[in-house]
Amino acid sequence: MDSRNAIEVRNVYKKFKIEYDKSNTLKEKMIFWKKGKVEYHEVLKDISLNIKKGETVALIGTNGSGKSTLLKLMTRIIFPNSGTIEKDGKLTSLLELGAGFHPDFTGRENIYFNASIFGLTRKEIDNRINEIIDFSELGEFIDNPIRTYSSGMYMRLAFSVAINVDADILLIDEILAVGDQHFQDKCYRKLEELRDSGKTIVIVTHSLDVVKKLCHRAIWIYKGEFRLDGDPVYVIDEYLKQVALDHKEEKKKEIEKGGHPNKGVVFIDRPKDVAKISKKNNNFPIAGWVISDSEEAKLNVYLDKEELSVERVPREDVFEAYQESYSGCLDKETIGWRVFVDLDNLPNGKHKIYVNCIEPDGYVLSDKEIEIYIVEEE
Repeated sequence: MDSRNAIEVRNVYKKFKIEYDKSNTLKEKMIFWKKGKVEYHEVLKDISLNIKKGETVALIGTNGSGKSTLLKLMTRIIFPNSGTIEKDGKLTSLLELGAGFHPDFTGRENIYFNASIFGLTRKEIDNRINEIIDFSELGEFIDNPIRTYSSGMYMRLAFSVAINVDADILLIDEILAVGDQHFQDKCYRKLEELRDSGKTIVIVTHSLDVVKKLCHRAIWIYKGEFRLDGDPVYVIDEYLKQVALDHKEEKKKEIEKGGHPNKGVVFIDRPKDVAKISKKNNNFPIAGWVISDSEEAKLNVYLDKEELSVERVPREDVFEAYQESYSGCLDKETIGWRVFVDLDNLPNGKHKIYVNCIEPDGYVLSDKEIEIYIVEEE
């Protein structure tokens, strides 16, 4: 193994055995003797790559491409059918956060259990426990049984333990959406700190913006095969081009089946449903966003039955969230929309806001309706 590499993957091939209608008893085997169809699903095909020490590398690809399987092979949770994977350094993985937690023990007790699974001694845990608790922001809840924790609290504790193990190699699989936005930002800052300290990080994520900001390299896995490796911006651009091509092929198949190939989503951010709005809010804004993979789809916004004039505005946050699933179809400068309503001309009481994204033939790709209540000035 090259001393410059933290992980070496050589000619790795992995397949999974899938059994349909498996007979579980002798009686079933005798009566339903034709059951038990077996298929083999090829997940990874002759994958070879190097992860150098100190690199932060992203594995990208659509669902089912084999990214998570490759990460599990690196952790030796599963093993390849052929090929080899070697590593140099202490490795920890953030694949299933909270594995080993016991619901009847407190958060503090579970820190000791979970950290010991990662290979820390009692003395090492004693030296780090305050740092782990502080990072989790659980405060006084740390001495409560974790069965009383919310799912967000549970995941924050698990992430805090895993991130403070002080491993040389860190493997992360789609677990960065931990807790609220504040805690997610804190997790990203911690990962940046680990990256800058020279740790080796391999991450699987669909958040392409995170890949661009955090990673030195991106490796694209396509249908179980190695496709491209290099600068994240370039690799992501090529990846999205392929996603767009695949999407067009899916549309063709949908049309051949007699279905409707296009899709869309509309959303109303403001006002909230059944909100009370005072007439002192003159020129009141209604706002939201719309996405579609149809070039001819039109956005319509109605107040009661009156169509309103719409202004299109940028929404980079929505663009980042949907850029993969709507690749090649989105313009972040026009995803958002807003209209302004003169409340003086509206009677008090209940009104309906209706928004739709509609095809020229009248097919509604998506729609949204809310109620608002206009009241006198307070």
